[in-house]
Amino acid sequence: MAKTKKAEATNFDKYIRWFWMLFLGGLLSVVLLFLLASWGVLGEMPDHTQLENPKTNLATEIISSDGKTLGNFYFRDNRTPVSFDELPEHLVQALIATEDVRYMEHSGIDGRGTLRAVLKPGSGGASTITQQLAKQLFTKRASSNKVKRVLQKFKEWIIAIRLERQYTKEEIIAQYLNIVDFDNNADGIRSASRIYFGGKEPKELTLKESAMIVGMLKNPSLFNPLKDKGQRAIRTKQRRNTVFDQMAKYGYITDVEKDSLQKTDLGINYTPDSHSSGSATYFRGYLTEFMKEWIADPKNRKADGSKYSLYNDGLKIYTTIDSRMQKYAELAVARHMPRLQAEFFNQNTPERNKTAPFLDLSSDEIDKLLNTAMKRGERWRILKNAGKNDKEIRASFYKPAQMTLFKWEKDGSPGEFDTIMKPIDSMRYYKSFLHPGMMSMDPQTGHVKAWVGGMNYRHFQYDHVKQGKRQVGSTFKPFVYATAVNQLHMSPCDKLPLAPLTIEANKYGNPEPWAPKNDDNNYSGDLTLKEALANSVNTITARLMDKVGPQPVAELAKNLGITSDIPLVPSIALGTPDISVYEMVGAYSAFANQGVYTKPVMVTTIVDKNDTVLYQFVPETKDVLSEETAYVTVKLMEGVTQSGSGSRLRRTWMPKTGVYPEIITGYPYEFKNPIAGKTGTTQNQSDGWFMGMVPNLVTGVWVGAEDRAVHFKSITYGQGAAMALPIWGMYMKSCYEDETLDVSQGSFTRPSELSIAVDCEGYVPDGGDSQGLDLLDDEVPDELEM
Repeated sequence: MAKTKKAEATNFDKYIRWFWMLFLGGLLSVVLLFLLASWGVLGEMPDHTQLENPKTNLATEIISSDGKTLGNFYFRDNRTPVSFDELPEHLVQALIATEDVRYMEHSGIDGRGTLRAVLKPGSGGASTITQQLAKQLFTKRASSNKVKRVLQKFKEWIIAIRLERQYTKEEIIAQYLNIVDFDNNADGIRSASRIYFGGKEPKELTLKESAMIVGMLKNPSLFNPLKDKGQRAIRTKQRRNTVFDQMAKYGYITDVEKDSLQKTDLGINYTPDSHSSGSATYFRGYLTEFMKEWIADPKNRKADGSKYSLYNDGLKIYTTIDSRMQKYAELAVARHMPRLQAEFFNQNTPERNKTAPFLDLSSDEIDKLLNTAMKRGERWRILKNAGKNDKEIRASFYKPAQMTLFKWEKDGSPGEFDTIMKPIDSMRYYKSFLHPGMMSMDPQTGHVKAWVGGMNYRHFQYDHVKQGKRQVGSTFKPFVYATAVNQLHMSPCDKLPLAPLTIEANKYGNPEPWAPKNDDNNYSGDLTLKEALANSVNTITARLMDKVGPQPVAELAKNLGITSDIPLVPSIALGTPDISVYEMVGAYSAFANQGVYTKPVMVTTIVDKNDTVLYQFVPETKDVLSEETAYVTVKLMEGVTQSGSGSRLRRTWMPKTGVYPEIITGYPYEFKNPIAGKTGTTQNQSDGWFMGMVPNLVTGVWVGAEDRAVHFKSITYGQGAAMALPIWGMYMKSCYEDETLDVSQGSFTRPSELSIAVDCEGYVPDGGDSQGLDLLDDEVPDELEM
């Protein structure tokens, strides 16, 4: 009996030894694995410099002058980080309650949660927020191999402990939310907030919005509310409600609040963030080229001599664009262009125009135009690179294909439709569209406030602000008048005859005699310069050109920042040169800025991810005109909106007849403040312009089709006052209604010394007769002399 008891005791002692051996062995194994992981034996571990500056791809952020994000440049990761202070408290509470309830107590590893996960697999709770950050930063994809995954876990534990030593709890939460991919190009909490909830910043998220985002953390793809035609939205809502359960469980919200919140919908306001959508897309397109040039400059290098990456280095570009004014500009375009396009389609049905959308072209000329367009298009380039010959490529344009095309929706918003169409027919369809170009600028600072290069960047990427150049028509005339005021000291009140004028061949290098005609064929009587410019009288502009000559006018235009070619011939007086909206706005700004030309500015500052300044703009200004000449020219242009082609800006009523009478009559605008401006319409109504100025804002608008053979048949809809002016009017009306903006409604600055009369009431020219007629009597045909 004693032997049996002794044997049992011996066996029990053996089990105890085995237990301790296994326990200590396991403990030593864990310690050894920890050591091996920390030494890098199990795989490369980040050193302290990597922990201090974790390598993540950060998008370049484009920031407006009023502090709003206009968009991001990114390749794969659309990520712009935010600090903990920019996170709402309820978002942090939802995160802790759902993902790591003991987060504020542990040092990277939750012992209780880990033990529970070991003893009860599948119960969760093993991975802390810090461990998840470690995984996102340095492990990324979890291994499917169980042994390798265990080794990864040890690495994540070590990194988590080191992260806790390196950063505060608040910094770790911010880093974690910044690193997570929320699907749909939503990389990080800021992108997720903006994309899922209508452009909101994280700080603006409501409790239910924060809960949805936290709920997505478990599996962003699985809980993506936009996938599977909304089926996952049900799953996403269930997951969001689980977050509310957790928040109520740990006392962050009451049960009553929980029950109420769980009944609400997700409140998704999906706002895609891509390079071809969002605000200021054409400006961002310009900015891409600006930044590529800046990055390529050897002077702009990192400390190690390498180039900056536009898509990964987290640069911040501070621009002059005002997000409010940009929005109003885009809304004005979106309101006017569908109506103008509808009228154009109405006038170009096959019954009304057999060569629609082209006018005045033969079938051979149209075929030549389309063949040229084929070779310039993306389809030709792709097929050529694929090894197809010209004959095969041309034949492909006549085979029906599935495609998605642009259209204006009935409510005026841009849309798309899927169809099967021959590519040659789709080309013709796209050529039937009218396009806008618009830029708005502060003349004193040169800061560009709004930039609309077209109507839809996804389908039409050609920028009609800076990239496109078109004939400017009568908007060039103020340069002729300014030269005459400067050289001849003429007053807006001086009168000149409407009589025909011929400038003989070779007088100014023109190969043939030049005899411009007036649009209304009226050549009797005389007008003041102010009346002549207001009504865009060609013969009076030609008389001024004949006196001053083309060279001084062209030199003035060049000094006003116009770099486009201006031939030294008299016909430039009527706007034959091709000039961009960008150049025209910069040039007109000098008139509003007392004769000082300020080069347009789009970018003020560029900083790196640490806010170190890398670039700061230096203003470029030049005195071009005297204050007096600039002011007199402005007073001349005020006549355009008082009694001339721009007077519809002051209309206070709108007719009820017609499909879209507001296009040609006004919307109405009801402006009462001083406005200087000039309309422009080119030959055959191919281009419509309006340049409008108030003391602190100059805005230019152009409207026309891609090809000059596509245009309105008559001047009724084809003039600048109908095509371009309405966009300016609606834009300015919105700017004035926004009390947060400071757009002037006052008068232009009058020089302290003004020797030229600008008030025509009771005006008597030197000598008691018309100064203008005295100057130009020798030009008046004998049969018209009084």
